[in-house]
Amino acid sequence: MAIVEISGSFATQVKPSLINRTVNSTLATLSISDDTSLSIVITDDQTIQELNLKYRETNKPTDVLSFPAGHVDPESGTTYIGDVIISYPQAVIQAKQRGHPVDHELQLLVIHGTLHLLGHDHVESAQKKRMWAVQENILNQLGIVINSVDGE
Repeated sequence: MAIVEISGSFATQVKPSLINRTVNSTLATLSISDDTSLSIVITDDQTIQELNLKYRETNKPTDVLSFPAGHVDPESGTTYIGDVIISYPQAVIQAKQRGHPVDHELQLLVIHGTLHLLGHDHVESAQKKRMWAVQENILNQLGIVINSVDGE
């Protein structure tokens, strides 16, 4: 289950149902328990730049940040795997560069961030190849073809 928070200025541009469907498809593809939850936050460049500086010591906006948690709620047994923060303006820029709709870019970023929460990474070439294959598989299941996914 995803808790979706969309910054006020983007609330009319982002469909929470699209984000939820993408998260659910990602978790189902990886056979992750229904007792798993996470947060997806769609925000602006300033907010993500502040987070990027604080946690990654990089003073510029980025497209997506992931903050793994792995906490289990003792009452419900639900595992909270963490937070995915996405910059809507960066998604718009990247969608234009890649020649596809912003919704598709948002879905890619949701998948990418969720995979990071689940332990996937792309520091090394072999890791990147595996992660990109999983992303492409999930995108294909959603009926989405992304021209180029070179970076985060």
